[in-house]
Amino acid sequence: MKNLLMVITIAAFFSLNAIGQTDKNVPANIKTAFAQKFPKATKVVWSKENDKEWEAEFKMDNKEYSANFDENGLWKETEYEISLTDIPEVVNSTLFKEFAGCKISESAISETTDGKVYEFEIKKDGKKVEVSIDINGKVLKQEQGKEGDEDDKD
Repeated sequence: MKNLLMVITIAAFFSLNAIGQTDKNVPANIKTAFAQKFPKATKVVWSKENDKEWEAEFKMDNKEYSANFDENGLWKETEYEISLTDIPEVVNSTLFKEFAGCKISESAISETTDGKVYEFEIKKDGKKVEVSIDINGKVLKQEQGKEGDEDDKD
């Protein structure tokens, strides 16, 4: 039992230490660009999205956000969850016409320099499907998950 407790303590220490160091590793130009774009952000947690991109997860205006910046500090994308009541009618109409009988698991907005896109994770016929719809109601992307790939219970 003592060994188990020690292993858990050591694992927790290294996990917290790794999280804390990630913020220190974020280049100053990226932190500055983030602060200028999101001056009201709180509870910012940084991570590497890939070799050339950083992601900040944060809270702002009582919503959870994520924003990506390239290694030069250039903003790439912001995503935040929205409620079903925030979905415009044209987008809602397309969603339920093209994916009749679906259940929405998650809904979010993705903003880039190209504009705004509504992103959904839906469940249809026991399968997870990721869907992107533009502001005019055009389906831009549809990716199907694996059979029975569900995070929550119906």
